[in-house]
Amino acid sequence: VQLQASGGGLVQAGDSLRLSCAASGRTFSNYLMAWFRQAPGKERDVVAAITSGGTSTYADSVKGRFTISRDNAKNTVYLQISSLKPEDTGVYYCAANRWAVIDVNAMDYWGKGTLVTVSS
Repeated sequence: VQLQASGGGLVQAGDSLRLSCAASGRTFSNYLMAWFRQAPGKERDVVAAITSGGTSTYADSVKGRFTISRDNAKNTVYLQISSLKPEDTGVYYCAANRWAVIDVNAMDYWGKGTLVTVSS
């Protein structure tokens, strides 16, 4: 699976943004898809994930503001972000796991990140 993330940019606090991750290669629909965020100087942490069946899960810090979704027909996963905060700044990576495991050290495939910068 090859993953390509896009949609990042420089935004102001309170704005909304939608990130996309296009997948190619193996059967996308069989994979759990996740978005990770790496803030400057910090570790890469999961912010949202969605199973092949469409069940989503979120980090506590983003619940209510982030929405993950997938379109299997388009081989694409999305991350809708609303009410952006400066602390949301970071590089956002999409990743895939065939066995529904959500762990930064266990993901099978990674895309190159897309940078989101939120100004106050």
